[in-house]
Amino acid sequence: MTDRKKLNDKLEVEPIGKLIVELSVPAIIAQIVNVLYNIIDRIFLGHLDSAGTLALTGIGVTFPVIVGISAFSSFAGYAGAPLSAIELGRKNFKKAEKILGNSVSLTMFFAIIIPFIIFIFRKPLLLTFGASENIMPYALDYLNLYLFGTVFVLLALGLNPFISAQGFAKEAMFSILIGAILNIILDYIFISIFSLGIRGAAIATVISQAVSALWIVYFLTSKKSFLNIKLKYLRPDFKIIKDILSLGTSSFTMQITESMLGVTLNKSLQTYGGDLYVGAMAIAQSIMQLISIPVRGFCYGAQPIISYNFGAKNKKRVLKATKIIVGSATIVLSFLTFLTMIFPVFISSMFTKDPMVLEVMKKILPVFMGGMLIFGVQYSGQSIFLGIGLSKTSIFLALFRKILLLIPLAIVLPKYVGVMGVFYAELISDVASAITAILIFIFIFRKVLDKNMK
Repeated sequence: MTDRKKLNDKLEVEPIGKLIVELSVPAIIAQIVNVLYNIIDRIFLGHLDSAGTLALTGIGVTFPVIVGISAFSSFAGYAGAPLSAIELGRKNFKKAEKILGNSVSLTMFFAIIIPFIIFIFRKPLLLTFGASENIMPYALDYLNLYLFGTVFVLLALGLNPFISAQGFAKEAMFSILIGAILNIILDYIFISIFSLGIRGAAIATVISQAVSALWIVYFLTSKKSFLNIKLKYLRPDFKIIKDILSLGTSSFTMQITESMLGVTLNKSLQTYGGDLYVGAMAIAQSIMQLISIPVRGFCYGAQPIISYNFGAKNKKRVLKATKIIVGSATIVLSFLTFLTMIFPVFISSMFTKDPMVLEVMKKILPVFMGGMLIFGVQYSGQSIFLGIGLSKTSIFLALFRKILLLIPLAIVLPKYVGVMGVFYAELISDVASAITAILIFIFIFRKVLDKNMK
């Protein structure tokens, strides 16, 4: 096993600024490339000469299902990994490996149960999510194949954070890069050369995620890793499982409510705008993903610093890292959002050449993206709160934005202002939840550190 003293030196001693750059830059690159899994699919399909817009919309209505599947990786990746990092900070390596082993077992359980249930109810689910008669064949073609790769999706998303939690930022980046680059190559082969359309996009995604997952498992069983997947720790320890489920409920809620949100938005868009606006929303969500990924990667890469030093009771380093993370995330996301609001048609043209869709994007994108100008505070806050085990705070923020604000507003506003009400709902909810995150930092965060780091 690798000398664990090196881990202590890196996370506990190195200057915070240098350490954040070292850990977050590979994570940013990895997250940017990772989001290309879906975005590249949409770019290739959106530019098909025939049925491109229908295929693009078909992927759009499967989005809530895919997000729902991915949500189950949260228990390992966004609960197991921070808990493991905290134990590393306490020098409790055996407990950290037990958490890793139980996270693997939990992920495999979900990988067996979830796709089976979704496959049985896939048609009514897609109808609920806004699939019309014209879109349904495309959505089914994609989803039927995607479900076969669920085990690889959950393993890749759920276990990769355990590599980052040890400070191996470059290795975590590589695990995503190999899958995402392969996905781009296979998209071109299956969609452009073999003309498999939306089925080609699904096949490319499954193969790519499988390669990524296998590499991650290989690394976590190698001598280079500080933590190893061991058979004896795969046996469920229900106290550890309970801790993982408790902390992971926050990230799971954030992602599963994203799925619920997708249902609401697509239904409202289909009712008040039709397929054209459902397709436009698929593009808008892709653009939002694209510009937020650098910030997510930055927060994701820096989170092990927060968790490790919280476990080591080093409040000064936790506070310094927090200031850098929140400030940098807000500035970067504001700048990227500003660019999308100024050049909506140019950016949207990456995804489609349909003039009707582009005309809609010109109108909706500045409104849809407006709240992102200050949303970096919430992105960074979610990561930091999870890093110190504040699951209830993270759950509150997730529920407040999506369940209490966005979903009700997306249902009510279109009744008064038409289809644009859906996009105004996003703007209002993003601004309100970002302000709430600021208030939590001001009035709650410091008190929690004082209480737990005496």
